Amino acid sequence: MTTFALIGAGPGLGQATAQRFGREGFSVALISRTQSNVDGLAAELSSQGITARGYAANARDPQALRTALDAAAAELGPIEVLQYSPVPAKEFMRPVLETTEEDLLGPVEQSVYGPIAAVQHILPGLRGRGRGTILLINGSSAATPNGNVTGTSVAFAAESAYGQMLHDALAGEGIHVAQLIIPRGIGGGEPNHEPDALADRIWSLHTERGTFRTFVGGDTA
Repeated sequence: MTTFALIGAGPGLGQATAQRFGREGFSVALISRTQSNVDGLAAELSSQGITARGYAANARDPQALRTALDAAAAELGPIEVLQYSPVPAKEFMRPVLETTEEDLLGPVEQSVYGPIAAVQHILPGLRGRGRGTILLINGSSAATPNGNVTGTSVAFAAESAYGQMLHDALAGEGIHVAQLIIPRGIGGGEPNHEPDALADRIWSLHTERGTFRTFVGGDTA
């Protein structure tokens, strides 16, 4: 059995996506900062017949991510799909004229250093098996800078650029890299923004292996 590893596990979209991949036969590794949080999520998945375990790691701590990914692979099976989708902290989203260089440290650690550390750690295994998927989930500031949320605008854009380069470099090796951009957030009464609908969309990014960037709502780039 191979593993779906979710960095940024939570009760909304993360859990819906974990359920979606679990129903397809993947083991599920749930990674977030708090062990009790991921243990609860894993227990819920286990009650549905899905093999799942939780691992505590801060997305801003590359070594903690590597340790969690190693433990997941040893206990659940090799990682075939990685979803990187930690929720940005409120302090990452300051107006541009109030943003200092120190304010960008957290967003860059989470949205640039974190995914690069995780991808580089699992990439040898993906390349050795000749298959795999890396999924990056972001808000609209990844594509359109927003001066009200400067930290995420800068860091998401860098993450997006990294993902595009990965997509181009790895496509010929059977490894797919995709980004889903969710404008206007999750939920809010829009059917295609509900967690289960988004989870289905993320599953399709894994199976259909199309372009790098997809926007919820149908636009692609």
